[in-house]
Amino acid sequence: MSELRALLTPAGLELLDAVGPIESTADVARGVSRLRAAGHSPELVSAVVGQAHLRSKAVAKFGPFATRMLFTRAGLEQATRLGVAARHAQRIRHAGLTGVADLGCGIGGDSLAFAGAGLDVLAVDADEVTAAIAAYNLAPFGESAAVRHGTAEDAFAALEDTGTRAIWMDPARRTSGHSETKRVTADDYSPSLDWAFDVAARTPTGIKLGPAHDRDALPADAEAQWVSADGSVVELVVWSGALAREGVRRAALVIRDDRSHELTAPADAVDEPVRELGAFLHEPDGAVIRARLIGDVARSLDAGMLDEHIAYLTSDAALTSPFVQSFRVRETLPANPKAISAALKANGIGRLEIKKRGVDVDPAAFRRKLVLRGDQEATLILARIGDQRRAILADRVPAPS
Repeated sequence: MSELRALLTPAGLELLDAVGPIESTADVARGVSRLRAAGHSPELVSAVVGQAHLRSKAVAKFGPFATRMLFTRAGLEQATRLGVAARHAQRIRHAGLTGVADLGCGIGGDSLAFAGAGLDVLAVDADEVTAAIAAYNLAPFGESAAVRHGTAEDAFAALEDTGTRAIWMDPARRTSGHSETKRVTADDYSPSLDWAFDVAARTPTGIKLGPAHDRDALPADAEAQWVSADGSVVELVVWSGALAREGVRRAALVIRDDRSHELTAPADAVDEPVRELGAFLHEPDGAVIRARLIGDVARSLDAGMLDEHIAYLTSDAALTSPFVQSFRVRETLPANPKAISAALKANGIGRLEIKKRGVDVDPAAFRRKLVLRGDQEATLILARIGDQRRAILADRVPAPS
């Protein structure tokens, strides 16, 4: 707390801008030595170097904007990626709403995207220092992005323009603090989920949750959208009121680079039957798996399940989609290093990607048991099929443009 207060001064911010990028542990040590030698206090040096290090880490989520923002470690961990938040802002605008109250705004990552989309923003956080950081991050937007220190509950009770303003909530899923925090159970989120879902029942609302949140605990009349970014499932958003699309209760939004693809359905999709391994193997994106829309993807690929308990699809059709990673099967082998090494040698494979599902194998340890020589590359998929462990040697199919 005292370090952050030292940073939030004109002298502290000026020193932060002057220190430059700090990316590695070695950079941290050099930065501390340099600033201490220049006569700055230990408290200020720690704050400046720590903040510069956080800015470097934040580039992955915020791009070039990170170089002028402030962070807490906990706030950066929970912050929405700017590209994902921009899509939330687009949905609010498309619903005809002109403003949004970000209740529990953290460092202001979502509000940054909302304000950038031209929405009138009210950002609220219960932690005084975090609210101050959000105010700094949103300062370029002037009066169109107001920041207040207070609770989500009090801020919602005071809202007067709920007819044109959406509600956005990212309930704190960790203990309070700015650096070392711990995850808490859903019963201890702040604001509470019972209160958040009650607000959503009355007002157009988006509630960001962890992607593994209990599906049975979601409101039945809301839209649940799982989002993946560059291969990682990053969040589940519960949309209500005018922000929920008619006839959509399950959605998987897949974002890769600057492109996005979405699969929607009125309910969980029925899986396709299990079939024998065909010429192609498909690994559904994690958002598709979480949304339980594997069956819809399977039908689009003329594919079936490889095993009823394993989220792999297989087909003979030379088809792929943005919702899967596809592989052309070379051969199927016993899942033992000797047999696999023989196949790798015969094919001159020296570069090998190893994937697994349904088997208790450490890919890094398994790789050390294999003989890799040659200038060819391939993918090895270790999977349980029925009651057997099998190794599938395959080649990646390029993703659709």
